Amino acid sequence: MHDPRTSPAFLRGMTRSRSVSRRDAFRLAGLSAAGLALSACGVQGQQKAAPKPSEVADFWSGKQKNGKVVFANWPEYMPEDRGPLKKFQQETGIAFDYLEVIDENATFFGKAEPQFKAGQPLGYDIIVITNGMQFARMQALGYLVALDHKQLPNFAANAAPKYKNPAYDPDNTYSIPYTSGMTGIAYNTKYVKEPITSIQALFDPKYKGKVGMMADAQEIANYGLLALGITPEKSTKADWEKAAALLDKQREDGLVRKYFDQDYIDAVSKGDVWLTMGWSGDVFQRQLAGEPVAFAVPEEGGTIWTDNMMIPKGAANPVDALMLMDHLYKPEVAAELTEYIQYVTPVPAVKELLSTKAAGLKGEDKEALEAMIASPLVFPSEEDYAKLHGYVSPTEPAEQEAFQSMFQAVTQG
Repeated sequence: MHDPRTSPAFLRGMTRSRSVSRRDAFRLAGLSAAGLALSACGVQGQQKAAPKPSEVADFWSGKQKNGKVVFANWPEYMPEDRGPLKKFQQETGIAFDYLEVIDENATFFGKAEPQFKAGQPLGYDIIVITNGMQFARMQALGYLVALDHKQLPNFAANAAPKYKNPAYDPDNTYSIPYTSGMTGIAYNTKYVKEPITSIQALFDPKYKGKVGMMADAQEIANYGLLALGITPEKSTKADWEKAAALLDKQREDGLVRKYFDQDYIDAVSKGDVWLTMGWSGDVFQRQLAGEPVAFAVPEEGGTIWTDNMMIPKGAANPVDALMLMDHLYKPEVAAELTEYIQYVTPVPAVKELLSTKAAGLKGEDKEALEAMIASPLVFPSEEDYAKLHGYVSPTEPAEQEAFQSMFQAVTQG
């Protein structure tokens, strides 16, 4: 069957000049040595318990709109004309400053933590952080404001159920999603002729020396756990040890050519590796360029990562921040974001809105938008969603150190 994503019209319609893509910029810090050092040097003492409803109510009581919001985000994560933000300003009278100052979770956290510890505001009202270790540490150490969901009616009405009450933030206490992506298996269709359906392909001797794995501890741990049939979010230290042993055997058997940070997509596209753990957004962009790369969420499961909007402690304009966060959950606004970002939206109504828009177009523009709508990398199927899991995200320094040492021994062995 003809794949419309490879058509010249689609490539012209969907490819835009971008200085840095979201995942090109994003080296998921996870439990890197730098990230671990930051957490170990963090605030000592007991973890902060989840706030009581009365505490949340007390915080928000009497707080009002100030007429300004400062939004800190990743590069290339908002249309260049800032259309969604300008519409927000027109509708509410709230002015905005939009700053592309986050390009790696651990780096941003490392700069922010001294200010948090000193009780100083960051100067941002909204920040966007990926689920994972830094997010967990910010929650545990009381660096985030518990959200007033009474002021988030669009989120309540329009967010997909799967984006509510995530394991990494029960009841969306501190965050609501901005956008998502998947970690699955990327493979070169010139060399891998059969469709990849299972994680076991990464452990298959016939691909000896042609397999790529991710160097990030959280990423590779998830795949070791899933290969054993273990749910990452519910895993224990004993489970981590089993997964590390499986991944160590994979390395010792010579299956893995390289453990990658970001450069895996070039390797699989060129055929240096034939199959590898990969991110949906990277593969989608290479498919736009007509390269022979496919993507699969394996039957045992894959990983879903989510970039989350949250309000940092000390934010000057929390009510304005909530209003903007909720504005982005209007389906027409979410559709505009999705068409530009080309990652997975948390608002299901976006697909129908874009389909309606495509129906009113003609020629190449119509073909381009319809092709994006048809992409499972932008709009995953329910079957794919059902197979996606969050990361293992230990918050205690001792657990972090144990987790890190197990999987660092694999990737650096």
